[in-house]
Amino acid sequence: MKIYRLSVFALLTIVLIASCSRNKESSKNPKRDSFVENLMKSMTLEEKIGQLTLFSSGYDTTGPTMHENYANDIKAGKVGAVFNAYGVEFTTNLQRMAVEETRLGIPLLFGYDVIHGHRIIFPIPLGETASWDMEYIEKSARIAAIEATSEGLHWTFAPMIDVTRDPRWGRIAEGSGEDPFLTSMVAKAKVRGFQGNDFYDIHTMLACAKHFAAYGAPQAGRDYHTVDISEIELRNTYLPPFKAAVDEGVATFMTAFNELFGVPATGSKFLLTDVLRNEWSFNGFVVTDYTSVKEMIPHGFAKDEKHAGELAINAGVDMDMQSGIYNNHLKKSIDEGKVSIKTIDNTVRRILNLKYELGLFEDPYRYSNIERQQENIMTSEHLEFARDFARRSIVLLKNDNKTLPLSKDIKTLAIIGPLADSQKDMIGSWSAAGDFKKSVTLLQGIENKVGKNTRILHTIGTGVNDNSREGFNEAIRLAKASDAIVLAIGEHKNMSGEAASRSNINLPGLQEELALELAKIGKPLVVVLMNGRPLSIEKVDQKANAILETWFLGTNAGDAIADVLFGDYNPSGKLPVTFPRNVGQIPIFYNEKNTGRPYSEQKYTTKYLDVPNTPLYPFGYGLSYTTFEYSEIKLVDTLITKAKPLKASVVLTNTGDIYGEEVVQLYTRQLVGSLTRPVKELKAFKKIGLEPGESSEVMFSITWEDIAFYNSNNQYVAESGTFKLFIGTSSQHVKETSFVYQQD
Repeated sequence: MKIYRLSVFALLTIVLIASCSRNKESSKNPKRDSFVENLMKSMTLEEKIGQLTLFSSGYDTTGPTMHENYANDIKAGKVGAVFNAYGVEFTTNLQRMAVEETRLGIPLLFGYDVIHGHRIIFPIPLGETASWDMEYIEKSARIAAIEATSEGLHWTFAPMIDVTRDPRWGRIAEGSGEDPFLTSMVAKAKVRGFQGNDFYDIHTMLACAKHFAAYGAPQAGRDYHTVDISEIELRNTYLPPFKAAVDEGVATFMTAFNELFGVPATGSKFLLTDVLRNEWSFNGFVVTDYTSVKEMIPHGFAKDEKHAGELAINAGVDMDMQSGIYNNHLKKSIDEGKVSIKTIDNTVRRILNLKYELGLFEDPYRYSNIERQQENIMTSEHLEFARDFARRSIVLLKNDNKTLPLSKDIKTLAIIGPLADSQKDMIGSWSAAGDFKKSVTLLQGIENKVGKNTRILHTIGTGVNDNSREGFNEAIRLAKASDAIVLAIGEHKNMSGEAASRSNINLPGLQEELALELAKIGKPLVVVLMNGRPLSIEKVDQKANAILETWFLGTNAGDAIADVLFGDYNPSGKLPVTFPRNVGQIPIFYNEKNTGRPYSEQKYTTKYLDVPNTPLYPFGYGLSYTTFEYSEIKLVDTLITKAKPLKASVVLTNTGDIYGEEVVQLYTRQLVGSLTRPVKELKAFKKIGLEPGESSEVMFSITWEDIAFYNSNNQYVAESGTFKLFIGTSSQHVKETSFVYQQD
């Protein structure tokens, strides 16, 4: 083994760990524990506090730059981790400062926002979830981890698993939509993908479940705003994905910016200690979001920085991101008895444990390999997967008269719209180290697809957010000269994501007007949406012949969309979030509760005067180029108990003439409960591929835990009674039966 110039203490202790197995399941590890305890005995209080400090390198920024002297602090032992630093040369240089220029040589942890890919960019997380394909979601996280770890990174601030029902909130793009069960499945898949089975594996990347908790429920859909929900709602809707991440062995958690129950999440003992540590037995470490310790002052919860630091660490925050408050004030807080040494030691221990598990004490440069970096970045195999994953994330919203797929022999095709040839927008928000200059646009993808005999006409027509109609005439002229029109409209990539809330979710600028003008021509109009949130497109929906929801699909966006447009791939995506008719319906989501006056034609029932209650497109919705037929639901028995699960099945048949994949979705409804219950709740799903004329029996098993919920006493219970069971192609289009749950 190569020996690096480490501190005397580190050299003496390497022998303790050389043969130790490191697995995410092993919370007990005697060799690790012995090593960490010996190390902590040699650490000064200042060195311990340094381990609790995370600073941005300034190499990349994801917020206001607060600290420019990180290099000096590293050498002084005042930094335990660095983020926004990647690349073998750069991270090795920083690691050398920590290992070779400090007293104890404790290695740094390098973190970065690897959200939906690192160099190769996959669909935005909302788009990934639209695939409803957990195998592909897991693999995309694994590829991202391979690329990121090859560039010196150990830790990603992902997955974001905030359930949200408000598309005005920009960070809906970064999550998995409105459903806690679907989001929980994605959370598990991404944790598996990033972390694998062994922390010591050279391509293991520590995952981070964020933002804890209820960040996706801000008032008015405005980022960073107040959240005010009941504990029952918190436990039944917003916490399940985080519990799923803990069950899957997630290494770290990140606090949310919002307050909950009047307490900022970064200072919430209820969230970070009572729930996360005590109820869920989480043994990793908790990091704040960017400067959120300091932000407890404007929240009106902390009187100054020192007080904010005390509130955070006593609540259960282990690592302070970027504010520097722990470094500046914790020692004084300890001297005054406001924070105990035991609390400090517990936080330090959790951080050192994970550095040990990654093998950084054995070889702090094990992630620093130029050859591995060159071999693993943007490989052809991974690029091909990115294309395939992007295709699976596309949702076919409308296809009147089989407008799609288009013929590859089409004579003249007009490609119009501000997003048709915008490389920068293809990779979406939170695109990490992705290079938009390597992305494939829709125009390029179509040019790659069609033959030489097809004439491509292209113009933008209008900008994404412009108020100019100067390009309308040219767009109309080209459309009239074509056999079909493909119109690429939506949002710029920076119109969704963090700090990108919108009060109006209509198509920005004059894009809707352009679409309606083109529809008047009478040629087949295919609208390709590119966006990070559901948009209000009711007028476009009425006039377009076909609509594809493509989100922001990443590096290979254009080729993937072209594959679907021309029938080389049959779309199979389903919406992970409801599309409203207009912003006035928000929040609108499938798993709502009934009222005492359910909708009817009578006046005094729950409805609008100017729009139906129903969404434009429901949760779980998505068309195919083929058709599927569902049989009636078959139950083995209509009684379920704790000892006996419910067995339900349908026969799914491909009644069309091409191969297709269908997401078969199962929902339940508890008719009467100690608390009112949602009208439907997703409990299971399976993605099934069938050849034309082929049938398959799709089996589900539902246990008592699947129908349980948190009651008014915060107990997780399943209550005796009658339930409806639904199986179908979306939350609205289902077959229905019923069963009974009986407590033993």
